[in-house]
Amino acid sequence: MLIKRKSIEQAESSRRPARKPKFAPVTLSEQDGVRYLHFGTEWVQGAMRIRKPDWPELEYAQQMMAWMLFIEAPRRIAQLGLGSATLTKYCYRQFPEAQVTAVELNASVIAICTTMFKMPPRDERLEVLEMDALDFVDDPANHGVYDVLQCDLYDATARGPVLDTPEFYAACNACLADGGVMTVNLFGDHPSYDKNIKAMTFAFEHVICLPEVHDGNVVALCFKTRPELDSAKLAARAARIVAATKLPAASWVKGIEASHGAAR
Repeated sequence: MLIKRKSIEQAESSRRPARKPKFAPVTLSEQDGVRYLHFGTEWVQGAMRIRKPDWPELEYAQQMMAWMLFIEAPRRIAQLGLGSATLTKYCYRQFPEAQVTAVELNASVIAICTTMFKMPPRDERLEVLEMDALDFVDDPANHGVYDVLQCDLYDATARGPVLDTPEFYAACNACLADGGVMTVNLFGDHPSYDKNIKAMTFAFEHVICLPEVHDGNVVALCFKTRPELDSAKLAARAARIVAATKLPAASWVKGIEASHGAAR
């Protein structure tokens, strides 16, 4: 999210008549075989390696999968904020027994994920909802339902998550089933960071932050119930994840231990 790239359309749009759309324009750039999603600025909202469309290209997106250390067979997974559909695609392919739901307010983002980022068509396992994430988590029908939530809610200004109150995070917690985990993308070197951590700590039983990657991205793991942090068990689970997926799960364990102290 804190990576900057100039979008293809940015220079051209500066010559167009000024308009005030409801949403910032959805724009693209490409470099070295990677396609990037922007909202009319240099801030990257998502990325896809064109030859590996289902692989989470950015390191923070890989860290958003760190809940796999604690949940092996999720039944229902939801993404709050679609971005370039990285997490939606990966969860859909990696967990064929799971129901995957993506929540995105901007219809243009949904459309471009379908046409330019190879999001699979909706079916009995994949649901894409055009709605506000706050309305989604506030809906009692979604409470106690999801094993995993993945929250990446940024607008074109990239000043911090657009939903960041204790009430929002409490509603996210309510959506989790017993033992559920939420991962959240934050800016570690931005004033929004402390506000979000405080709100998460209020709403969740336990919060762990992984080390900063890129130019400031910090992924927080929020637990409905305090997890067991056993170094040997986490390392064994990480080894299985690496063997099955090639995700850098061993680094997640190191990050958890560095953030949380020696796991026992």
